[in-house]
Amino acid sequence: MELNIKELSNGIRIVHQEVTHTRLVHCGFILDIGSRDETKEQEGLAHFWEHMAFKGTKKRKTFHILNRLESLGGELNAYTTKEKICFYASTLKEHYAKSAELLYDITFNSVFPEKQIEKERQVILEEMAMYRDSPDDAIQDELDEMVFENHAMGRNILGTEATVGSFSQQDFFDFISSRLDTSKLIFSVVGNIPFKKALRAIEGQLTQIQPKRSLYVRSNFTSYSPKTKIQEREVTQSLCAIGRPAFSLYHPSRFKFYLLNNILGGPSMNSRLNLMLREKHGYVYSIESSYQPFSDVGFFGVYFGTEEKTLKKAQALVLKEMNRLVVKKLGTVQLHMAKEQAIGQMAMAEENYAALMLVYGKSLLDHNKIDPLESIFEQIRCTTAEELQEIAVEIFNPEELTFLTYKPN
Repeated sequence: MELNIKELSNGIRIVHQEVTHTRLVHCGFILDIGSRDETKEQEGLAHFWEHMAFKGTKKRKTFHILNRLESLGGELNAYTTKEKICFYASTLKEHYAKSAELLYDITFNSVFPEKQIEKERQVILEEMAMYRDSPDDAIQDELDEMVFENHAMGRNILGTEATVGSFSQQDFFDFISSRLDTSKLIFSVVGNIPFKKALRAIEGQLTQIQPKRSLYVRSNFTSYSPKTKIQEREVTQSLCAIGRPAFSLYHPSRFKFYLLNNILGGPSMNSRLNLMLREKHGYVYSIESSYQPFSDVGFFGVYFGTEEKTLKKAQALVLKEMNRLVVKKLGTVQLHMAKEQAIGQMAMAEENYAALMLVYGKSLLDHNKIDPLESIFEQIRCTTAEELQEIAVEIFNPEELTFLTYKPN
């Protein structure tokens, strides 16, 4: 399937891929702005902006925004991460022009009505309370704070009660004005629509936007020190989170570490952590390790819950499985199977066209190109057992890991 990329005179780029065997079109704006781009006083503002985009534009009120696509069977959505804000939609192909126009409107013409700010402030405070009441979410956020201590990468995307309670209409306009850069903004389209038709619906509007360059530069995370913390919480089982910084988006070993993490604790039931802690010992219902690369640093984490009496044994087994990858090189058959599994998972992910649309936008922002999936497969196929062992030695050093435990009080 051919990939089309067009850059407009203001720096905004449009990426498109036609998929003829679907009735849908997925499209969205991906902005290279996230929670790490806030000052401490602005903590939670990017996420608040994501909410407020649906609360009124120069020509639409909330109801008209929410009803525009939903009444046609489409979906309108958004999310905020540490480095990105995305506004996106999925509709039948005949409604693509409506979804593109609506996304343009909420991305560039939001007016942040004061009354809606007050209302949405309460919604976000409820969202924060919901996450606090979910220890599985809370422990992940707190581990971020410990690993990225005293840095914007460690701050909660939702913000704090104090910051969320302080934002005014002008704060949104100021934040967008200082952070928006038209050269770091992508409109991505994947679905059953030709490139010319996809352009026709959005190009005219996008060319009206004046070129804008932001002077803002992200502050890199540079100083990490491992920590250990045990807290008593209102939980029925002990929860454990283990993590540390890892490779960035630009590190040459990032796909190799993706493969190694998949072997250790990826989503498949045959991951080493799942086989050892769930299948062999029955200590956990679920356990997973994750790897998230960012622009200047990455994050590696392991999460599980277990009965208090088996906590130490479970922790020891996690470290033992990491150490196995440090001291013992993968055999030829093991390595081949691990590669095939990772490649198969990536290939299946490509069948999710809504997710693929967002991946294209993020890849273009982060790398100024979109690598064909086959080239990523080739990097995985070329990975040697020696390389994986070297990465394991570097990342799975127990003295460099941060430990956070919630125990029943």
